[in-house]
Amino acid sequence: MPYRLESHGSDRGTRCAVCDGKFGLVRHYSWRTPLCSRKCVDRFKARRQNDRNWMGWLQIAFEQSPENRARAS
Repeated sequence: MPYRLESHGSDRGTRCAVCDGKFGLVRHYSWRTPLCSRKCVDRFKARRQNDRNWMGWLQIAFEQSPENRARAS
């Protein structure tokens, strides 16, 4: 049996991107991503914010590494 997410491209549009739940009468969107509820919108925004925070820490780590300081001098 094929993995559900790989089975059909049209099936992606019928489920919530966060919880994989079915859509009701109202469909919410955040960054063109269809979501089933306001709770999933909040989860999606929190996940994006966490991703941004992690990338910021990664950038700081590379800027402050001793090898980069030696190359700059």
